[in-house]
Amino acid sequence: MKARLDGATLGYGAKPVLSGVDFTLNDGERVVLLGPSGAGKSTLLAAIYRQMTKARTRVALVPQDHGLVPQLSVRRNVYMGRLDDHSGIINLGRLIHLPQHVRDGIDAILLPLGLSEFATRPVEALSGGQRQRTALGRALYRGGEVIVADEPVSAVDAVQSRDIMSMIAARFPTALIALHDIDLARLYATRIIGLKDGRVRFDAETKKVSDAQIEALYA
Repeated sequence: MKARLDGATLGYGAKPVLSGVDFTLNDGERVVLLGPSGAGKSTLLAAIYRQMTKARTRVALVPQDHGLVPQLSVRRNVYMGRLDDHSGIINLGRLIHLPQHVRDGIDAILLPLGLSEFATRPVEALSGGQRQRTALGRALYRGGEVIVADEPVSAVDAVQSRDIMSMIAARFPTALIALHDIDLARLYATRIIGLKDGRVRFDAETKKVSDAQIEALYA
């Protein structure tokens, strides 16, 4: 088991966003969160991410706001996925000059993401979709046991979405991801959790989740 919540109330400050949350993330699961904006998907992702990092699980994160450094290049933003693997002195040096073997490793990540030609371009000069793929590249470069991702394909087209989700599935044995694309959720997830009005409305294997249950989330 990677993470667990028992009857948890989650939120920011004194204001609860989710109440009575029972949740587990088991090894080898690909769990997708569905629900309208404001349902609490990001809140649940953040709580599980904090729990796992506190337990020293190696987690790759793709936040909804990307969390990139605008002035730095795509390549250096991707490198930041492994900052905590090295000392401050090494990281400072590499933010000035990346060794060839490090560049090669990063470029191998950028290629299937369609970002090779933007490797040296500052992130602030990219489109929304390119920034999103850069954030994913950082997570892929970091690697680890689990990925936690908040709408990681919302700014790319349907073909890219499927390719990216395939990359995630191949790289990370366990995943917790918020998505807006229901068809993609059904294709990728082994388990789907539906959130609405601050509550978990269902939590079941993908094949057991009905269209009616999903439609009710957005009604």
